[in-house]
Amino acid sequence: MPVHAQAAFVPRAVASLLAQDLTDWELVVIDDGSPDDVAAALVSDRRIALHRLPANRGLGAALNEGLARARAPLVAYLPADDVLHADHLSTLAQGLEDPDVTLAHARCEPGAPQLQLVQVMHRRTADRWIERPQLESDDLELLFFARLQNRVGIDRVTCRWTQHPAQRHRAFLSRCDGGLNVVRRRYRVRDPLRFHASDGGHVDEVARYARFRRDPRPPRDPGDLRILLAGELAFNPERVMAFEERGHELLGLWIDDPLGFNTVGPLPFGHVRDLDSVGEIAAARPDVIYALLNWRVVRLAHAILEARTGVPLVFHYKEAPQRSIARGEWPLLADVVTRADAVVLSSPEMREWFEATLPGRLDPARTLVLDGDLPKRDWLEGGPSPRLSASDGEVHTVLAGRPYGFDEALFAGLRARGIRLHVHRDVGPQDWVPVLSRYDAGWLHPVRAGNGGDVRLAAWDDLNLPARIPMLLAAGLPLIAPRNAPGAVHAAQALAESVGAGIVYDDLDDLAAQLRHAAHLERRRAAAWAAREQVTFDRHADRLLELLRSVAGH
Repeated sequence: MPVHAQAAFVPRAVASLLAQDLTDWELVVIDDGSPDDVAAALVSDRRIALHRLPANRGLGAALNEGLARARAPLVAYLPADDVLHADHLSTLAQGLEDPDVTLAHARCEPGAPQLQLVQVMHRRTADRWIERPQLESDDLELLFFARLQNRVGIDRVTCRWTQHPAQRHRAFLSRCDGGLNVVRRRYRVRDPLRFHASDGGHVDEVARYARFRRDPRPPRDPGDLRILLAGELAFNPERVMAFEERGHELLGLWIDDPLGFNTVGPLPFGHVRDLDSVGEIAAARPDVIYALLNWRVVRLAHAILEARTGVPLVFHYKEAPQRSIARGEWPLLADVVTRADAVVLSSPEMREWFEATLPGRLDPARTLVLDGDLPKRDWLEGGPSPRLSASDGEVHTVLAGRPYGFDEALFAGLRARGIRLHVHRDVGPQDWVPVLSRYDAGWLHPVRAGNGGDVRLAAWDDLNLPARIPMLLAAGLPLIAPRNAPGAVHAAQALAESVGAGIVYDDLDDLAAQLRHAAHLERRRAAAWAAREQVTFDRHADRLLELLRSVAGH
């Protein structure tokens, strides 16, 4: 039984084990650094042994610890939150009476999307689970079961797979708002992860961040800042290393409920010392608090202001006020924006929206416009790859990221016009230049604004600068977006046109004509390549630091 932060479920699970009609068992409980009291949840029984790991090491390590301590020739699993029917162990043991069978699995209720621990019994072998330093995943086949191929399935329900928000696999899956950073926060993972989610997410942070894991920074000069990063760092977290490169010290205070793609600490690079609560801010003595970035940070930023720490706070908001309104957090957001010592907004359109929504309450002298999620300049290294169109004469476009705004009609329309669409759901920054530069142009969200030029009616997509913009420009790709009505408020189209790298189309016939106009496309490519530096964090770090210094009194 591996347990982490689920001690409340343990008595029910153990009671189902005590009720088994097969009584010759031993239960090895591995407390994987749980914050709650697993020992107090266990009953006294000579067949039950508890071993506690001092810190969370992950499912693979916990299960291997259990395998090392188990003595029986057959191994079954009882996750702390699941329940066994009375005939579970005896049924699976019967399935293993054939000596050629290595693994038996029964059905569970409700039906699980893949083979779950609670369903399985296998022979004791020399095989072991893959552990976190090698790979962290929700795919149990990948972590272990795939090596046990001689199987028998038993068409009988013998266990209950309990569904609840804190299930481990939900922390991995994007469809459950999970992902790498949810896993990192839940289990307080301090090292870079090799991460694979069964719904498609794959990241190798070990390779990605190797260049940023430097020796400890030298002592701080008197003029350097101690900056507390409060919130989350979205897609391009390594950008904050530009602060450290300029001599400043970084602390972190992170939200507990990030989206899977929004980076939180412990960070996989650098030397950021984490705080555990707002109450620790005063003792940490930061010079300034830099609160950022997604709408999920609003409650934390407001809590910091309410704590009256005496430390000035700069609030950087990328997206999206509409989401804060839908969550019932507009009063908090409005309070943070007006009470913060300075405000940074990610686009001119976002600033206009706040000025229209909170008239007279934003101080222009303390309001800066800067995209909140620009990447580190390091990812611009290297030259472009040969384009696919140069070898086959076809038009190749790329969708990098989630297919927001795409539907079958758009896909069919592109196919009918001979426009190839390549989809890269997960492309790391080390691949932006060598991989994405093979294409002719890259897609922004194909969604038109419906605000009629009234910024107060602007939707989330009208104000936002998608994180794929610097990704595509890094590869020298023109930005494809539908043309909005004259005067409409749309931040992404405005940026694309301001740098001369937009392929803004009226309809798909117009798009096809522009993509096949060699001279037109070459001019857009040249403009995109020229704009690469403009959309890196390093280009603007000193401007942001000047604001942080001013509110900190340095």
